[in-house]
Amino acid sequence: MTKKQKNMLARIAAAFVLYAASLILDGRGVFAQTGFPAAPLLAFLIPYLTIGWDIVYKAFRGIVGGQVFDENFLMTVATFGAFGVGEYSEAVAVMLFYQVGELFQNYAVTRSRQSIADLMDICPEYANIEEDGQIKQVEPDDVAIGDIIIVKAGERIPLDGVVMDGESMIDTSALTGESVPRRVEAGSEIISGCVNGSGVLRIRVTREFDDSTVARILELVENASSKKAQVENFITRFARYYTPAVVCAALCLALLPPLLLGGGFGEWLQRACIFLVISCPCALVISVPLSFFGGIGAASKRGVLVKGSNYLEALAEMETIVFDKTGTLTKGEFKVTQIRPEGMEKEELLELAALAESYSTHPIAESVREACKRAGLGERLSAERVGDTKELSGRGIRARIDGHEILAGNGKLMEEFHISYQECEEIGTVIYLAKDGDFAGSILIADSLKEEAPEAIRSLKACGVRRTVMLTGDRRAAGEAVAAKLGLDEAFTELLPVGKVEKVEEMLAQTGGKSRLAFVGDGINDAPVLSRADIGIAMGSMGSDAAIEAADIVLMDDNPAKIAAVVKIARKTLLIVRQNIIFALAVKALVLILGAFGLANMWEAVFADVGVSVIAILNAMRTLRTEEQA
Repeated sequence: MTKKQKNMLARIAAAFVLYAASLILDGRGVFAQTGFPAAPLLAFLIPYLTIGWDIVYKAFRGIVGGQVFDENFLMTVATFGAFGVGEYSEAVAVMLFYQVGELFQNYAVTRSRQSIADLMDICPEYANIEEDGQIKQVEPDDVAIGDIIIVKAGERIPLDGVVMDGESMIDTSALTGESVPRRVEAGSEIISGCVNGSGVLRIRVTREFDDSTVARILELVENASSKKAQVENFITRFARYYTPAVVCAALCLALLPPLLLGGGFGEWLQRACIFLVISCPCALVISVPLSFFGGIGAASKRGVLVKGSNYLEALAEMETIVFDKTGTLTKGEFKVTQIRPEGMEKEELLELAALAESYSTHPIAESVREACKRAGLGERLSAERVGDTKELSGRGIRARIDGHEILAGNGKLMEEFHISYQECEEIGTVIYLAKDGDFAGSILIADSLKEEAPEAIRSLKACGVRRTVMLTGDRRAAGEAVAAKLGLDEAFTELLPVGKVEKVEEMLAQTGGKSRLAFVGDGINDAPVLSRADIGIAMGSMGSDAAIEAADIVLMDDNPAKIAAVVKIARKTLLIVRQNIIFALAVKALVLILGAFGLANMWEAVFADVGVSVIAILNAMRTLRTEEQA
């Protein structure tokens, strides 16, 4: 418990003791024996003010500030009315049990926030840099790209980078939800927020702190609560109109029957007070946001960040999911597997391809350059040899190398420049090269599937996802081969970035009703599609900044199998939200009718308010249970 919650618990205990003492004294006739008519009122006012002074204060502050109709106002008016008709003990009981319910609610919210609060602890307090042979602690913001930082055993890694020296096992559980440590060594990429388990690591920083993984996570978490689901917006609007409506109804109940039917005002005033206590919308106002917050917390425990409850709601209604291929379903670890020259040596063909791709950051380009280095040609990759480089979107690159015009790209590029080429039928990505208008050969680059990808597709179909689709710029043969291995329903190949958007728009037009479409991607060229889909899901570890910014949901460890787990969490959350809405409205409607006809006393009113709230909160907290949702 927090200090504030402990103080409230002490107030409740003190008020309960004073209340019990007042009941005992009143029951034994002690107050009557004093001969002082106001003795019972004063006796019960002591526990009432002990437990309810803050509620009364908030109610009057709301009236002064123009925010009249809230639960504090309802509780204050109802209990004042109970005092007015002489129901002193019931007035205290209503306030006491209301505060018990509030304490329980605060504790539940604290529990539900804990999983997300744990993420906030990943923020590093300092970074170690080496200056003149001495290790100096500095703010992570002060470290620049290219600087070398030292991370000792047990310290949190403050910035993203590449391990230059050292070996260790790092704990990634705070980011990915995985309990098994990951081994890193020289050359390994490493992300901020993880904990270095053993050994000393020297890391070259590749991103400034503001762009680091940990900074992006914290920003996503801080903004998550600002985007409400439709159900939450409905409850907010409902409470805005519902509260003044029931106050007016209670006022009519107190005044109209005595005026129209005759009789005393006391009985009808008591019924109006009971009506007000029953009508308090706490169960809905508290439990619905708490349910969504719990769902977001449950997802974060599994290393999946949901940017708002509206996306959790949309994910529960998802029936179509569309995947990018490279880096999403495949590892994105491209390797040159075949070199087929035409009229030149293999080394020359590989060298030309590496020079043509020298300015590209695409994984395919990097694999070609890496293959060239492995072949011992790294020293020949001089940027001075390359000029007039132009990237032709979706087709390849046109460059001038050593005075020769070189084309490097796919079959569309060859056809565009009317070059006769020998098509490669092997599965993989093919780079065709031409030199001065003549076909020079081809290089085959193969990627491998992620181990989790087949299970991801099976789990999604088991969850009730009706349509699984893959979009890729790869050749038809390569794309269809991957789709067949994974058991995807459809695959669209040889697509430019704009073509992916068009395909997604076509599929969105085909989805009807409440059905939603999700797109999963990781590259810069996926950002427009991620924004266009109902739900954009990005890879958070290796994904581009643009993709993560455009996405609604981020998988921190790039594991597509976790999508199905979050779908289960989302659907369970929506089920719990609907259960709470139906239960709260049904009980309140029943007891409101009974109260209006005098068939419910203040104790039933307390149950309809506090009891229903506690039950709804307990139900909402079930969203945090993730063990069965793996």
